[in-house]
Amino acid sequence: MKINTNSWNKIRYTILTPVYDLIAGYFKESRKKSVDALEIKVGDKVLIVGAGTGLDLAFLPNDCEIVATDITPAMIELIKKRSSTSNRRVQAIVMDGQRLEFADNSFDKIILHLILAVIPDPIACIKESERVLKPGGHIVVFDKFVRRDTKASMLRRVANLLTNLIFTDITRNFESILSKSGLRMIDDIDADFNGNFRLIKLTKE
Repeated sequence: MKINTNSWNKIRYTILTPVYDLIAGYFKESRKKSVDALEIKVGDKVLIVGAGTGLDLAFLPNDCEIVATDITPAMIELIKKRSSTSNRRVQAIVMDGQRLEFADNSFDKIILHLILAVIPDPIACIKESERVLKPGGHIVVFDKFVRRDTKASMLRRVANLLTNLIFTDITRNFESILSKSGLRMIDDIDADFNGNFRLIKLTKE
C-alpha cells in the first residue's frame, strides 16, 4: 500500500496544522536566506507551492504579488488569517503542487520550501514549477535530501518507514529530481542538520 498520497497528506497535515509553526518555525533563518536569494523586485509575481501556514510571508516584500498554494484546506485558512492580520494581499488557494492550475510562464519567482520531500511525486512538482515559471525566472528550494552523489543508507531507509508515515520522506535525491526538468542549478548551499537540509537556487533559461 502506498503511504504518501494526496489524501494522506491532507489528513496528516490537517492534524499537524495547530503545531506546524512550532516545527517548521525552527528553520526560520534558512527560510529567510532562501527567500532573500530570490532578490524579489517590485511587481514580481511570486508563487509559493506547498505554502503550509504561510511562514514565508514574513520574508516577502510588500510590493510584490503573492500566490500561495497548499493541498491542505486547514493550512490555506491559516494563510488567509495570517495575511489578513498583517495586511498582506495574498491569493491563497487549495491546489495540488503536482498539477498547478496556472498558465505557462506565469510567475517571476517560485518558492519550494519543505515540499519536494513531502509531495507524492516531486518530479511532477518540479516540472510543473518549471512550466509556470517565466524564462529567466528563479526557483528556490529548501528541503531535506540525501547528500550529493550518495544513496540513502540502510539506517536512513528504515527510519523513513516512520518519518514518511508521519511527516516527510528522508530518502529523496535532489539531483535525480532535477534531472527530469530543464531547470539549471545556480546555487547549492548546505543548511540545517549538517547539510541534510539544503538551500538551492534554480533558473529557467
